Amino acid sequence: MNGAGFKPIDCDVHPFVPSTKVLMPWLDANWQEQVVDRGIASLDPISYPPNSPLTVRSDFRKEGLDQAGTSRQIFERWGAERAILNCIYGVQLVHNTDMAIAFTRALNQWIAAEWLAKDKRFAASIVLPLQDIEACVDEIEFFAANRQFVQVLVLANGDAPLGKRQFWPIWRAAEKHGLPVGIHAGSSYRHPVTSLGWTHYYVEDYAAQALGFQAQLASLVTEGVFVKFPGLKVVLLESGVTWLPGFIWRLSKFWRGVRREIPWVDRPPGDIIRDHVRMSIQPFDGPDDGAFIDKVIDQIQSDDFLLYASDYPHWQFEGDEIMPKGIPASLHRKIMRDNPLATYSRLGG
Repeated sequence: MNGAGFKPIDCDVHPFVPSTKVLMPWLDANWQEQVVDRGIASLDPISYPPNSPLTVRSDFRKEGLDQAGTSRQIFERWGAERAILNCIYGVQLVHNTDMAIAFTRALNQWIAAEWLAKDKRFAASIVLPLQDIEACVDEIEFFAANRQFVQVLVLANGDAPLGKRQFWPIWRAAEKHGLPVGIHAGSSYRHPVTSLGWTHYYVEDYAAQALGFQAQLASLVTEGVFVKFPGLKVVLLESGVTWLPGFIWRLSKFWRGVRREIPWVDRPPGDIIRDHVRMSIQPFDGPDDGAFIDKVIDQIQSDDFLLYASDYPHWQFEGDEIMPKGIPASLHRKIMRDNPLATYSRLGG
C-alpha cells in the first residue's frame, strides 16, 4: 500500500487480452467470420502463458488479470490515483495490413469500452498499426476526442527508425492533440533485435531491447523530429534507465564533430532529450545502491526525467515495494506524481 502521503500516477500497466473473442463486437462481419473460419484464437501467444508462471507474479495471477483485478491491485493495494494502460498485443506482428488495421481499431475500442468506461481512473494509450501511416493518423483522430486516451503507443523495435519522415504525419497528429508518443519495449520481428542477427535465447533478446531504444532516440533527435514538432513528448517504456547518461554523452560528442551534416540540430542532443523525452522506472536496471542511483540521476542532469510505473502484472518487484531501492526519498513525489502529471497534460482534465 502506498503510504507516501500522496497518490501516484502509474504510467505503465498492461491490460490482458484473453482471446480474440473479446474483440469480436468491434470487428466487422468479414473479420468476425475470418476469426471463426481460420480459428484465430489470439494474435498474441506469448503474454502471460499459464505454463510459464514467472511471466506474472503468482499473487497477481490469483488476483486476476481482468479489469476488476487490475483495479484492485493498482488503485486499492498501491493507492494510485490514475493508471495508464499500455496494451501490448500482437497487432504489430500481423503482415496483412487490412487485418492489422481492423484488429487495432477493435483493440482500442475494447480498451475504451471494457476498461476506460468502467473505471474513470484508468487512462490509456492509442495503439497504432504502424503497417499503415494513414491508418495511424486515422486512429489518432478517431480516439483523440476521448480524453482518457493520453498517449499513442508504438514498439521500440519496429520496421524502421521512427525519426524518418515517413512517420512525421503520425507525430504531427500526436502533437496536435497533446498526445505523447510512448515507445515500449517489444518488436514486430521484421528484423532481428540485435544488429548482428537473430539470437538463440530470450536473455539476449531482452538485453538487446535497450539498443533499439537508443537507435530510436538517435533517430528522433538527428532527423529533427523535435525541431519540426516542438510540442512533442516521447516516453520510453520498459527501456531501462542506466544506459542513458553514456548514450547522451556519446551522441553529443559525435554531434559536435559532424553537426554540419544535420544543421537543424542547433543545440546539444542531450538538451533536446532532456526537454522532450521521459523514461518509466520499471524495470530499473541498477543496483540497490543509493549513491550509484544518485550519480545516474546527476548525470542525466534532470530530476524531471523519470516516471513511476508498476509494470503490472509483470514481476518487477517483491511485495509492495513499488519504488526501486536506492531512489532517494526526496525524489519520490517528483517521480510518482509531479513528473507524470507534467508529461501527460490530459491527465489534468
